[in-house]
Amino acid sequence: MNKIANRKVICDVLMEHAKTDKDIVVLCSDSRGSASLTPFFDTYPEQSVEVGIAEQDLVGIAAGLAKSGKKPYAASPASFLSTRSYEQAKVDCAYSDQNVKLIGISGGISYGALGMSHHSAQDIAAMSAIPNMRVYLPSDRFQTRKLFEALLQDEKCAYIRVGRNPVEDVYTEESCPFEMNKATLVREGSDVTIVACGEMVKPAKDAAELLAKEGISAEVLDMYCVKPLDKEAIIRSASKTKAVVTAEEHAPFGGLGSMVAQVVAENCPKKVLEVALPDAPVITGTSTEVFNYYGMNAEGIAKKAKEALGI
Repeated sequence: MNKIANRKVICDVLMEHAKTDKDIVVLCSDSRGSASLTPFFDTYPEQSVEVGIAEQDLVGIAAGLAKSGKKPYAASPASFLSTRSYEQAKVDCAYSDQNVKLIGISGGISYGALGMSHHSAQDIAAMSAIPNMRVYLPSDRFQTRKLFEALLQDEKCAYIRVGRNPVEDVYTEESCPFEMNKATLVREGSDVTIVACGEMVKPAKDAAELLAKEGISAEVLDMYCVKPLDKEAIIRSASKTKAVVTAEEHAPFGGLGSMVAQVVAENCPKKVLEVALPDAPVITGTSTEVFNYYGMNAEGIAKKAKEALGI
């Protein structure tokens, strides 16, 4: 079982590049510990900014640094970054076209027992609705590294959401296909398409294996790039299968499921079903307990796929 959280990988990549790129600046809102960024602050104090519990200031300062030619990476709990500083993300970063990377840590229901105030189940919809804002949800540590190495090469703003705890590997260090803004084909199939993002990719992959034992061929797409959405990959896959299922750690409105359904409806109409969090405050528990309760696991996704196929 992997013990390295995606947030730790982010710190590693930024530290590696900060050795030679002094324009990289990391900002936190009293969250360097929970973001696993303490090593960066300790090693590069002159490239670090702690703003305290002030998310609006965090994003505004990051935008100002970007305007000055720096490359800011602003990390804060996703639940606060995507809500308290929404206007700054919209105006200071996206509308002003600034090179700010917003890192939403402990995304989805990672905070478990802290409840709805600390859950970010609306951030995909909210951030995707901002023109000029890209939205990414890497599925494991290997893809997280590939994504951040790519983000370091561009000058556009983006919102990246990662969970709090280590997640099971989807890929390996030797085999982690990655193309910026293109979905990754995890598994080929012919009966049903499963499109997943973030921590739901591994359960989707496992669901495909369960379905295979029943003679059902499931294709799995890792849509780490929720925006820009890889429409071509969705159309290509959905056109050759009988139904589509989406899986995401998000509310049922405005997220990956809604986006995929729109693409399928416009281009290759067929049934699209969604696996997501409910439109209600979720139960208290660990991520695994919550996922199991709502059927956001391999068994639940496989069941939804059979429902989509009318089995």
